[in-house]
Amino acid sequence: MRCGNACGLYRVGAVALICLFWFGRPMLGVAQAPVGPGKIIVHSKFGGQIFGFDIDQDGTEGVLSEAQTLSNGKVLAAVETFDQKSGKILNVVSKIETEDDFITQGVVGTSVGLVEREHVTGLFVTKRIYEELNPLSSNKFTGTWTPPLSADDIILGVSRNQGVATTAVLYFENTANNFDTFVFGSNVAENTFQPAVDLTDSTFMFSNAPPVAYDSVTNLAVVAASDGTVGGPPPQIALVDLATGTVDQFTGIPGPPPFRQGSINGLAVDSEDGIAVTTTELDFRVEFYNLKTQTGFPVVLPGATGQIQSGSDVEYDPVNKLFFVAQSVSSTGAGSSIQVYNPSGKLVESLNGFNFSNASNVIGTHIALNPNNRSGYVDGPSSGVTDIQSFTY
Repeated sequence: MRCGNACGLYRVGAVALICLFWFGRPMLGVAQAPVGPGKIIVHSKFGGQIFGFDIDQDGTEGVLSEAQTLSNGKVLAAVETFDQKSGKILNVVSKIETEDDFITQGVVGTSVGLVEREHVTGLFVTKRIYEELNPLSSNKFTGTWTPPLSADDIILGVSRNQGVATTAVLYFENTANNFDTFVFGSNVAENTFQPAVDLTDSTFMFSNAPPVAYDSVTNLAVVAASDGTVGGPPPQIALVDLATGTVDQFTGIPGPPPFRQGSINGLAVDSEDGIAVTTTELDFRVEFYNLKTQTGFPVVLPGATGQIQSGSDVEYDPVNKLFFVAQSVSSTGAGSSIQVYNPSGKLVESLNGFNFSNASNVIGTHIALNPNNRSGYVDGPSSGVTDIQSFTY
């Protein structure tokens, strides 16, 4: 929701001041870029499916991984950096034609790209190597991150907070007798690690795809999960003190009968205000939690009437204090949308006209933000997930 026709491309005079007061957009008497999907499309260099991407919030570049199966049965896998402004591929960091593949885990810390290489022998991944681009603008692998993980331990996700040293890492033990989920903190740039903490509640099993976020003010990893069954119990929220290993767990908001919430699809944290936001599958809602009081409230996505319009990825812009919710099937326009909320749960605007529905893929939809210029990238518009699209807000 924006200021209406009076706040068009030229936001000057009294109207501009009103818009500036309410929405914090800089008004200099010049034309402003229209919000929503942009014209810049980043295509994977070799036409492969994108397996993870992110952009540097403190720089001008981004990173992505791609892969495709060749006619000889090998896999062409590559890692590439790109320019956020032009969408141009800047450098092919690595290109291999083996059975291995790459996954971009994200940009962490300050301008550190983190990429996982899965080494495959026969039908199985036998080794996982975590390469760094530090800084991302070096456009090359500069070192290796060596977390205390075995070859059978699989990372479920890393917190997407940039600008702070610690990153929360969620993983599970993929062994015959143990599928426990663990979380630990790491300074990736310094290659240091805090002790891994076991989340013993079976709600956090990998099969429920729990997301992870990080509260940098309290040094808490935040993990949310639900068993995902129709009519099942409310979700569980775990607050993990990464220094002491203490787990403080509370029950989330019950969903409306008879369907309840279903799976937790996305999670992000506003560290300054201690607010966590989740999206849930069956009830097409967004939940806002106060982590200190462990209470919250739900908001139905605007105009949503069914599960197909549920939100997925959630990301937070700490500069402009906005939460972004990906909605693969829009309830406010054609195609896909990004719904933007403030920390109080008020809808700020709907960014419509995307096409990023890739819920059935190994790597789900991701919103990457650059708060400093109110821009970002998201999956699509290719249905083959071979590109990502710019947007502004």
